[in-house]
Amino acid sequence: MRRRDFITTTGAVVAGSVLANPVGASVAGKAKKRIALVGTGIRGTSFWGRTVNKRYGDIVEFVALCDINPGRLEFAKEYMGVDCPVFTNFDEMMAKTKPDMVIVTTVDATHHEYIIKGLDYGVEVLTEKPLTTDEKKLKGILDAERRSGKKVIVGFNYRYGPHPTKIKELLTQNVVGKITSVDFHWYLNTYHGASYFRRWHGERDKSGTLLVHKSTHHFDLLNWLIDSDPVEVFAYGDLEHYGKNNEFRGANCRNCAYVNKCKFYWDITKNKHAMDLYVANEKYDGYIRDNCLWRNRIDIYDKMAVQIKYANNVQVSYSLTTYSPYEGWRIAFNGMDGRIDSWQDIPWRTQEQVNQAELHEQEMKQGEKDFVDSYNEIMVMKNWHDYELVKVPKAGGGHGGGDVRVRLQDRIFRDPNAPDPLKHAAGIRDGAMSILIGIAARKSIEEKRKVRIEELVDIKPHPTRGA
Repeated sequence: MRRRDFITTTGAVVAGSVLANPVGASVAGKAKKRIALVGTGIRGTSFWGRTVNKRYGDIVEFVALCDINPGRLEFAKEYMGVDCPVFTNFDEMMAKTKPDMVIVTTVDATHHEYIIKGLDYGVEVLTEKPLTTDEKKLKGILDAERRSGKKVIVGFNYRYGPHPTKIKELLTQNVVGKITSVDFHWYLNTYHGASYFRRWHGERDKSGTLLVHKSTHHFDLLNWLIDSDPVEVFAYGDLEHYGKNNEFRGANCRNCAYVNKCKFYWDITKNKHAMDLYVANEKYDGYIRDNCLWRNRIDIYDKMAVQIKYANNVQVSYSLTTYSPYEGWRIAFNGMDGRIDSWQDIPWRTQEQVNQAELHEQEMKQGEKDFVDSYNEIMVMKNWHDYELVKVPKAGGGHGGGDVRVRLQDRIFRDPNAPDPLKHAAGIRDGAMSILIGIAARKSIEEKRKVRIEELVDIKPHPTRGA
């Protein structure tokens, strides 16, 4: 039978209309929300710092910045465009400035310290993912939230991208029936993937491994899309590429005898922002941003494969590769009545889009210069039917468009009570369930056994999310 390709184009306005949050103006005379930011690295000063100050300066005010590095604090003030006191001591900051909200963007392994302290000071806490790095720290956070009565918000921005949102819409519409299993594979390339091993993320006592730091994004997407809680995890992982797996290593890229030999050499001196934020302030805390990714201290996995069983009996096969020649991902949902396949940034699929656009130019525009549409694709195929190809306009920016689409920050700062039909907003339970998969996977690798979520923490998994 000859296959036909039915193309359904989802316009940018239509794709976002279901979940767009209304952005209200600030109320005249109403006091601005007082925010303290702890952790002034790249993520804190940019997405949760400069961006928030520019977009929401009419309703929020940064009243303090905190970091162990005084040089980075001074750079952060200028870069973010704020005029507020800076502190190297969190308790002193809280006592003197009395913020309404604390935003935590420190090293992952220290998130719990500032989340717990913030809650105990009686303020709302917003944390960058992951929530924390092990089950003991998680228990401390859960206990603090219960006793304080204040909320913890987890900044899961991937959910808000147009591509995952469209997949969620299709799953909500039950287009291929009951979902039974999912395949999800993520590929980090030799630039992005390698960067984790240069930074503090390459050491498990700081990041909890990429199964926690990076994969928490992916596990949260799975939990949200499947709409259920994980129950059981079995995993494999190893360090076979970076770290000790090389015949040479240097102090760091700036001070290396193997510059001409190492394909992973990165010249940080060509990145002014990195030089100003990190290199200029190394003397205060010793953090080296262009560290050698072959150093022996690296002790995280660079290849990971995870099997997850959910409370609604969905089975997931997940993998993360950190040295792929290209960056992208594939996901597939097997349903009782069909299958949904999708992918992002797979090179030959992108090339195919370009080729089809060129063909259309020849047929319809007769030599006029064509504008090549940029879109992601979702293939929906019901049993005994042809496939339908759904086109989702591609968004620029980090995290699949989640960083530039401000719905996450609109919900946090403009209108927390805005309609949320697809349940994009993420709270402490979502943050917990995402890291618990990574923590369980890490434990499974170490102990060579399957690990149940209920072994780790007193949260009972439910077949339906939020039940």
